[in-house]
Order: sequence, then structure tokens, then C-alpha cells
Amino acid sequence: MKMVVPYHPIGVIHTPFKDIVGMPIQPPGARGTAGRVIVEETYREGLKDLEGFSHIFLIYHLHLCQGYALRVQPFLDNAEHGIFACRSPRRPNPIGLSLVRLVRIEGAILHLEDVDMVDGTPLLDIKPYVPCFDAAMDVRIGWFTGRADNVFQTRSDDRFRT
Repeated sequence: MKMVVPYHPIGVIHTPFKDIVGMPIQPPGARGTAGRVIVEETYREGLKDLEGFSHIFLIYHLHLCQGYALRVQPFLDNAEHGIFACRSPRRPNPIGLSLVRLVRIEGAILHLEDVDMVDGTPLLDIKPYVPCFDAAMDVRIGWFTGRADNVFQTRSDDRFRT
């Protein structure tokens, strides 16, 4: 069944990363990297009470990715894996998810740390991080086992550029 699912950005994410090459591949690799979100005035009222959270999820459109592949070679491995077992940006629906530190809010501007997205990324949604909702117990991490700690030094290259 084909269905159109329209989304409209609620703001724009600004980061120091002007190009995808050399960016951190996940927020832990961007620890301390400052960024900000400018929320559209229309949605500013929705920020009420957000300042009480230390971390938030940003859900965003991977606007520089065109097309997708169902099997990819991710940054943390030399083998191919299915797209749904990876965090590759070239997805059937180019949606990104990052857990970032919320430093402060000034009007419609969210000041952040640990940003791992390219400057100018369209923001689709914001959700607060709540550990008892979001931190799972008895976790298995599949092929990431033995590789996940490499996220701190691994940077993106142009393998997913279109």
C-alpha cells in the first residue's frame, strides 16, 4: 500500500559541520561539540517546560541523502549489513535520530552539545529523553559488539554521498 506521509520541518539545526566528510558518526563521537536549533516561531509554544530536561532526541530529515541501499558497508565495519541493522543515513525514509545535551533555551533557540549532523539540517521533531522510558535492559547489540567503542574516533567519509 503506497501512502504519502507529509512532514514539515519545525526548525533548522546549525552545527560546525559544513560537509558530511569528517563529521562524527554518532553523538558520542561529537561529545562537547556545540550546535543550536532555531525553532520556527509557529512551534515556539511547544518548547514550554523543555528546559527541565538535560537531554533531548532530535528527529531530522537527512536532506543530503538521495536514494537508499538495503545493504551497506557501515562506518564501523568492513562487511555489508542490512540497512535496518545499521545507522547508515541512506535509508528508505531518510530520517535521523540523535540524542543531544540541551544546554539552555533562549526564546526559540535551543543551545546544544554533542551534535553530529550537518549544518542546515531540517528538524522534524523534538522529544525529551527519559531514562526509564528510553534505556533498555539486557541489551544485545549484534554486529556492533566489539566495534561500538570506535564511535569516539570514527569520522564519516563520502560513502553515502549521492
